[in-house]
Amino acid sequence: MHRPVLTLVLLSTLTFFFGLGRQAITDSDEAFYAESSREMVEGGDWITPHFNYQDRWQKPILYYWLTAATYLATGATEAAARWWSALSGLGLVLLTWAAARRLARQDADAWLAGAMAATCYGYFAMARLALPDLPLAFLVTLTIWTALEERWLLAGAAAGLGFLTKGPVALVVPAVVLVPIWWREHRRLPIPPRALATALVVFALIGLPWYGAMTALHGVEYLQSFFVADNFERFATDRFNEPRPFWFYLPIVVGGMLPWSVFLVLVPLGSAVAVLRRRRRLTTEEWRLLLWAAMPLLFFTISIGKQPRYILPVLPPVAILLGRSIMRRVRETDPRGRRALAAATWGTAALVAVLAVLLVRARPLFVTAHPPLTSAGVVAIGATAVAFVWVALSRQWSRLPAVASICAAVVLLSVQFGALAGMRPEPVEQMAALVATHRMSGEPVGTYQVFVRNLVFYTRFKQVDLFDEGLALDFLKSPGRVLLVVRAVDLPRLELLSGIKANRLAEVRYLNTTNVRPRTLISPIPEQDVETVLLVANRQARFSR
Repeated sequence: MHRPVLTLVLLSTLTFFFGLGRQAITDSDEAFYAESSREMVEGGDWITPHFNYQDRWQKPILYYWLTAATYLATGATEAAARWWSALSGLGLVLLTWAAARRLARQDADAWLAGAMAATCYGYFAMARLALPDLPLAFLVTLTIWTALEERWLLAGAAAGLGFLTKGPVALVVPAVVLVPIWWREHRRLPIPPRALATALVVFALIGLPWYGAMTALHGVEYLQSFFVADNFERFATDRFNEPRPFWFYLPIVVGGMLPWSVFLVLVPLGSAVAVLRRRRRLTTEEWRLLLWAAMPLLFFTISIGKQPRYILPVLPPVAILLGRSIMRRVRETDPRGRRALAAATWGTAALVAVLAVLLVRARPLFVTAHPPLTSAGVVAIGATAVAFVWVALSRQWSRLPAVASICAAVVLLSVQFGALAGMRPEPVEQMAALVATHRMSGEPVGTYQVFVRNLVFYTRFKQVDLFDEGLALDFLKSPGRVLLVVRAVDLPRLELLSGIKANRLAEVRYLNTTNVRPRTLISPIPEQDVETVLLVANRQARFSR
């Protein structure tokens, strides 16, 4: 047991923790959590979260508490902001391994499931962002697994911590998984009323007191804001997200399993056909895993406000099922049964080779990357393609799990350090330094369409979020001197409509990694994809420091 755990911890350390603070805080939701936790330490208010020095009611408190406590120990750094996401990734790897080991009763199957959790893109990307979604996925997974194992105290505690991390979804997702399983297995898996009541008490003691404190401080307005606006409306309306098609999550699951996606599509196909043609029946364990994966997927599919990271709890059962399917093919002696395995291995070799070519094409976009690291990353990804080809040609299928896991880690790390985690200071840090240089006497600083979330983390003072054109125009027309952070493409229109010729003070070049899409790599347009961000003033400074 010790060797599988140690190797999975080593693998997770590379994919989740190595270079965790290398990338600056991005202009995405992670800036909310990184900065709110910093303001919690700075302001000393450990009950009401604040962002940009204003109340932030949208999310519960646990991730802020954990991150703020880490800041107290290490300082407000990028690595500290992401620490609990990375640690949750490690927890999910070990939990996936433990659940697979119990269900599959095959150590090799369990190790491969854990390795896939450690090296899939979905968990890799989320572990390197200061977001509560991966901790929530860990707590939801822990709730489901401990309830199935009838460890009620732990299930109640996990549910309470999940409720304190993201709210009602921490109860709904386990419920939509457990209820169908219990309904199907009610004779073999009865629910002891006393144990369930105990779990509910533990949940209430952990999960509810902070909500009570917020209600006492802010009244029912808080309850209305959080439970109705930020939960029900986020699920049932398009207030927060544009409506997306019903099939939205299928490519998200496949993409989240990269670079294992070709195996996910091809390897289980034969078993699925055999089940559909009634040549074999699903086992109880397979039913559990299918319900575990399918029910959250169905639940979030019927929602209006779809977001890719909502389905992170789906990946552990998917990894367990895929690990079992791959290892079943590895152990087969009939060459015909290994055709899907060979096809998936060749397909993965082609996939990573294409990725290497795309990175070469997109090199002009990586304006903050170290060119030698980009080149090394391309070579490393190319080497993984060769490794997959070697396995396919030699047919040494017993080596496939280890080779594929190592190659997957190499691919992910090569992309991270060859393209995304660039030279410091990154553009947002450069802009924060420029603001400090040109802000003569405490002038207001506004952000319009760029650096709207992460700049405050580096400037350490309140910015004015100009979230529409009208606000930006009014800001430029201010009677006093103001500084504006704006994209170069947006400034001419603002100048035309406001009648003010802005004083251009400085600029930085910026690739917003949160906007990178497949098109960005397939057909890079440096003039469009790499933005020039300006720092401008509406008038000349009257004096200097």
